[in-house]
Amino acid sequence: MEAASCSLQVYQVSLSPIRSSPRLLTSFSRISFSSNYKFNLNSSFRVIRLKKHCSISSRSDIFVTQGASKENGKRIEEDAEEREFDLKSWMHSNGLPPCKAGDTAFSVPNSLVVTLEKVLGNEIVAELLASNKLSELACLALYLMYEKKQGKKSFWYPYIRELDRQRGRGQLAVESPLLWSKSELSYLSGSPVLAEIMVRDEGIKKEYDELDTVWFMAGSLFQQYPYDIPTEAFPFEIFKQAFVAVQSCVVHLQGVSLARRFALVPLGPPLLAYKSTCRAMLTAVDDAVHLVVDRPYKDGEPIVVWCGPQPNSKLLINYGFVDEDNPYDRIVVEAALSTEDPQYQEKRMVAQRNGKLSQQSFHVHVGKEKEAVADMLPYLRLGYLSDPAEMQSVITSQGPVSPCVERAVLDQLLDYFKERLSGYSTTLMEDDALLADQNLNPKKRVATQLVRLEKKILQACLQATVDLINLLPDHSVSPCPAPYAPSLK
Repeated sequence: MEAASCSLQVYQVSLSPIRSSPRLLTSFSRISFSSNYKFNLNSSFRVIRLKKHCSISSRSDIFVTQGASKENGKRIEEDAEEREFDLKSWMHSNGLPPCKAGDTAFSVPNSLVVTLEKVLGNEIVAELLASNKLSELACLALYLMYEKKQGKKSFWYPYIRELDRQRGRGQLAVESPLLWSKSELSYLSGSPVLAEIMVRDEGIKKEYDELDTVWFMAGSLFQQYPYDIPTEAFPFEIFKQAFVAVQSCVVHLQGVSLARRFALVPLGPPLLAYKSTCRAMLTAVDDAVHLVVDRPYKDGEPIVVWCGPQPNSKLLINYGFVDEDNPYDRIVVEAALSTEDPQYQEKRMVAQRNGKLSQQSFHVHVGKEKEAVADMLPYLRLGYLSDPAEMQSVITSQGPVSPCVERAVLDQLLDYFKERLSGYSTTLMEDDALLADQNLNPKKRVATQLVRLEKKILQACLQATVDLINLLPDHSVSPCPAPYAPSLK
């Protein structure tokens, strides 16, 4: 990256003041590098670029049309409030230093970072809550809901207003499917991500049921909000929206205490874009959180950061987007030895001695489908055997046990992959046609991207299985009977 000057810019639309009651606003914000001074107005947003210093702009655009002059007074008031409460002014007045030339894009002081330690006022209490499996996200969401209730009196008002504008939407302006309607979730038909969404939703409900416990245990919250019992002050749906918003922008800091590992960092997500192939990370250094970029940027390019080694299913649930170039994408194949098998215990012990479980998850990584299928074969062969001597060596063996067992195992895999592919409501060709539609609903687009990538992995697994069948020396051999074959799901 050139050691010239840099500026941070935020793209925004339709900014309006927050209200004391929770509500949802719309906007689109991103941080990017710039080295020129110019104004660029288009139909959706205004870009402000300032030379030779770091600047964050959060001023709304005012577009005046014919017949709209009577609203000028209201707009002037809104404009004045924007100047008073915009994120840029708030951060600079509370310790954000100017951007320095070099690879450090920005440095946010700890005084502007929200952590569990800061929320609960005591690191010991914070660690106690965290170690007892009480979600840090739930604590952060509860704190921000209380702070939002204070309106402009809250120190965090400018930051909360920015989160409110984002509404937990990712970089494709799509919110997490945790907030989708039932009809919108049908876009994901056939995908295992639907089950993940249900599990996550149940987890959020459990978190909500524990909020009163957090409130009583955390003295700082009790003293600051003595009459606002959480479940009475905030309905579940409001808490769920806050939880998803926090989930979409929380940063996992490394090398810090347990009470500081999850942090909300102004200028971090969602103003930054995530990229699976990026290596830039927000890092805690001394009394601040830094972002050191990992690549040179051209004028106007959005800054991207790494979101960790997450598959696309997690990216969609957590951040509302799918990365088609994600090298960490994967699907899971669940295999299990039959508990009805009279030799179940022996087979379980054999699997265990070889690093496998009686219920084993096989992760199929994109581009590694052949290797994943080859890894499943020894485990599946074990389920077909009855000879104790063969069982002892089958897991470590790289080749077939017998022609009929091999045919039975490969046929089972073939049927499994075909069945999973048939569970989707669209084909790959139909997915391609949908994605070619420029007017496709954003949620349907991101859902189609996900299921398409899943199907491509499954299709590659299917082809790998077919290739192995074609390599069998004798295709006249019938599959061995398997009353206790392992199950696949």
